[in-house]
Amino acid sequence: MTGRIIVSAIWILAIGVVIFLLPAWCFAVAVAAITAVAMLEFFNMVARKRLPVYRYFGVVVGSLIPISTYFKFEPTQGWEFLLITTLCLSVFLLQFTKRETDNATSGVAITIFAIFYISWFFSFLVKARVSDLVVSDGRTMIAFLLIVTKSGDIGAYFFGKFFGTHHLIPKISPKKTTEGAIGGFLCSFLSAFLCAGLMPQIELIHIAILGVLLGVLGQIGDLSESLIKRDCQVKDSGTMFLGLGGMLDLVDSLLFTSPIFYFYIRFLS
Repeated sequence: MTGRIIVSAIWILAIGVVIFLLPAWCFAVAVAAITAVAMLEFFNMVARKRLPVYRYFGVVVGSLIPISTYFKFEPTQGWEFLLITTLCLSVFLLQFTKRETDNATSGVAITIFAIFYISWFFSFLVKARVSDLVVSDGRTMIAFLLIVTKSGDIGAYFFGKFFGTHHLIPKISPKKTTEGAIGGFLCSFLSAFLCAGLMPQIELIHIAILGVLLGVLGQIGDLSESLIKRDCQVKDSGTMFLGLGGMLDLVDSLLFTSPIFYFYIRFLS
């Protein structure tokens, strides 16, 4: 627990500096770097199943998506069909160079899935940072999203550790409990109201809805990565952070909350 607290404190300080004190392009570079590490961890996990993943291609393409989002050249600007076509074409061309064709379909599908699941979803953080949505400033939007989502992670951990007795979905994650899930949701919901001042233009009813959405989706994101880890028979995606696991373990709850949060704020605009 001491390791978790220390690492979390360092991350909070670093994220605060990147969001509020550095220009938007630095934030985009930071997101791209986090994406690259998370994707490499994902491919390393999947490689344990002896599937022909294209890790370096995936990492390079994945890290470019947040950068392209910063320049406002990204899937949500209308070129998603070109992106999908280009990705599929490139991965199949890579497969053509392989001597073996065993599990070719799995390798192609997993590579494309990783790019969308990690890189595209996570790039919505950059989209929110550089957005011109009238309801809120990009920096405070990101701060709200991170605080509410990660409050759920922290709440789920502590409620599960001290009060957890009923397993949530043991076949996916044997340590997650129903009490932890409820506690995490309540922490996200309450933190949304506590952080409402970050987005004063948004009515409280929408703050409440965002608290519910982020509280639920954050835990689904966590469970989704747990499902992947369970399938790959690993405890953590990596060992980068003491007590917390790898980079993908750190950002998994944000992969679903980031795009949904952005689109909801855009709807309000």
